[in-house]
Amino acid sequence: MDHALHETLTTWRRHLHENPELTLHEAKTSAFVQAKLQELGIPFVAGIGGHGVVATLSRGHSNRSVGLRADMDALPIEEASGVPHASRNPGVMHACGHDGHTVSLLGAAAMLADDPSWSGTVQFIFQPAEEGGGGALKMIADGLFDRFPMERVFAYHNWPGLEAGTVAVHDGPVMAAGNRLFFTITGHSGHAALPHLTKDPMVAAAHLLLALQTVVSRSVDPLQAAVVTIGAIEAGSAANQIPDTATLRGTMRCLSEAVREDMHTTIRRIAAGVAQTFGVSIDVQIPPGIPVTGNAPTERDLAIAAVKAASLSIRRDIPPAMTGEDFSWFLRERPGAFVWIGNGPAHNGRELHNANYDFNDAILPAASGFMASVAKQALGHGA
Repeated sequence: MDHALHETLTTWRRHLHENPELTLHEAKTSAFVQAKLQELGIPFVAGIGGHGVVATLSRGHSNRSVGLRADMDALPIEEASGVPHASRNPGVMHACGHDGHTVSLLGAAAMLADDPSWSGTVQFIFQPAEEGGGGALKMIADGLFDRFPMERVFAYHNWPGLEAGTVAVHDGPVMAAGNRLFFTITGHSGHAALPHLTKDPMVAAAHLLLALQTVVSRSVDPLQAAVVTIGAIEAGSAANQIPDTATLRGTMRCLSEAVREDMHTTIRRIAAGVAQTFGVSIDVQIPPGIPVTGNAPTERDLAIAAVKAASLSIRRDIPPAMTGEDFSWFLRERPGAFVWIGNGPAHNGRELHNANYDFNDAILPAASGFMASVAKQALGHGA
């Protein structure tokens, strides 16, 4: 990447960082992407699955096709990074680097537009609502893979703690399958000094919280990765009353669909047992979650080849993470690969979803370069 393009992408990225938009509200971000695609002379279709944009670049006579995806939404976090380009939208920030992902995909589009060495079709997918908004499913439902043909699909996520610009390519799972957990415990309220006349949902909630910790420690094979975390408990409004209800909210993660099914069964069994023990009712809701984000073998190899072709450093020894990724739904539709690109040191709290986080603009050439390179590798595979 030449210096002028890097400077342009840095300016674009910092503009997006200053103007973050929450999941399902990415109208201005989408408009920004559309304006830059117009400047680059790349045709696009907007309004795919909400604020999604798909740009298409075709060259030569090949009928081969590939998709490249970036996410666009921000998080409901008050920024504390102190950088000059910090968020101007109170309570909202790009704490996961989607601003960098978006701009690096624009950079890949610019690089491919100026590169005569390839033939085929590249679909540039700018996805909204990755952070729990179901953006991938909305784009699929809006005909993404029918309207914009692609044989394979690739994406990346920046990764704090990994050396800047280094690409990590995994075998199989990269990120976990996940579900949200909701428990509503209903008892019988009464005076705190007359507990024998009540059915206390708070005591049941305490036992349920502890019992759920045995899902992983006693019901999952120790050689399998899994997590159950309760992140919120709500109950009561007065110190001298036992309330009617208590609610717990949390998440579960794993790297295997078989393990996920077993965990669902175990969680419901534990809740039923706690309810019977304390004479309360417990409603368990486990809404549909996201699948495992896993690399297909051929596409993994194409990603490795792309790293080498782009003269980037590679890591093959990093284990998967228990974080989740909406891109997993795209991988249910087409084979693909999802890589991590190092964001550099995660010092001073600059981890993902931290109020001090900021995308490292120095990795934009590596990120755009990898995305352009993997598109060319995919279009040339088997040709």
